[in-house]
Amino acid sequence: MTQLDPRSMIAMSGFMTAIMAVVLLFMRRHYPPSIRGVGAWSAAPLLWLASTVLFGARDMIPQWLSMVLANLLLVLGSVLYYQGTRAFFGKPLAWQPWLWLMGGTAAIFVVLTYHLHNYALRVTFFTMVMGVVYGAQLRFLLQHGGRSFPVRLVETVLAFHMAMLAVRLVSIAAGQAGANILEPSLFQTLYIGAYALSVLLLSIGAVLMATDRLRTELEHLATHDSLTQALNRRAMLQCCDEELARARRYGNGPSLMMIDLDNFKAVNDTYGHQHGDAVLVHFAQCTQQALRQSDRLGRYGGEEFLVLLPGTGSEAAHAVALRIHALLASGHALDCSVSIGLTHWSGPDDTLDAMLSRADAALYQAKDQGRHRTIEV
Repeated sequence: MTQLDPRSMIAMSGFMTAIMAVVLLFMRRHYPPSIRGVGAWSAAPLLWLASTVLFGARDMIPQWLSMVLANLLLVLGSVLYYQGTRAFFGKPLAWQPWLWLMGGTAAIFVVLTYHLHNYALRVTFFTMVMGVVYGAQLRFLLQHGGRSFPVRLVETVLAFHMAMLAVRLVSIAAGQAGANILEPSLFQTLYIGAYALSVLLLSIGAVLMATDRLRTELEHLATHDSLTQALNRRAMLQCCDEELARARRYGNGPSLMMIDLDNFKAVNDTYGHQHGDAVLVHFAQCTQQALRQSDRLGRYGGEEFLVLLPGTGSEAAHAVALRIHALLASGHALDCSVSIGLTHWSGPDDTLDAMLSRADAALYQAKDQGRHRTIEV
């Protein structure tokens, strides 16, 4: 059986790595800084590319370049990819143990290259080091990565490459290590092919994870108020429409609150708009604490907010209003008083416009009666 030329496979791997490095570098430049880790992800393929160039030039350059440095760059690229993954998921970077690993790996590679001259031992050691790096990343993703397709892809690639590393160790134990990495053999072909595929898929996985995060952030920006992080008016009204449609099918309709911060214009005029913005943020945070996970808070306009309480009757809705009043009177420097207009779904013929009109009328009654109270219509 004719084997593929290892040098050609290494060159092919380098070409694919170069393409993905360009893609990731472009992403690093144009993606928002809130998507962390892309810098490390883009640096990893560059190190892998440099490593493949040095591997491919073996027998034409000094051994400290084609053996020691080439292997170190491959390990360092994998460590950088792992650190990029940690940064992407908001976890602190853990450099110290990996710096110790890199230092020890460099020292052992020098000994194995220039003193022991044992290719099988060198390959065994390198395979175990890569297994440690991949295993650490796979463990991290299983714990913190979630269940999205990009994460599952990276997990699958890591598991696949770890399986190939295990096969390589078995082949070495069986006396099939070969004489050098450029020897055309079945195991060399499998390992280099697995490496080329893994590098490509890991880079694609990084691209997909970053793109998925960007999509999520854009969807959030499209549906949420940038200051208070409550739903914006359009998204809030859409939630109300969907809840009313559900109520018409199954009954047990929602309650709706319209909330206005009392004397908010005076706050802005007296303390400035930055203080006013801080009051709005504090109000939204306190109100969210009073709500259930299924409830929705939306900014209707200015200092007016809507609260949707699915499947909530009058008595339970009043209890929520009392919690909101209590949380906003806790003694915090940004506390404010609010007026609340409350209404409840009246049946299948009730509409969102009608509910909004009733809640608005109740809100004006609350203001006319002295503010800092809840009125139901």
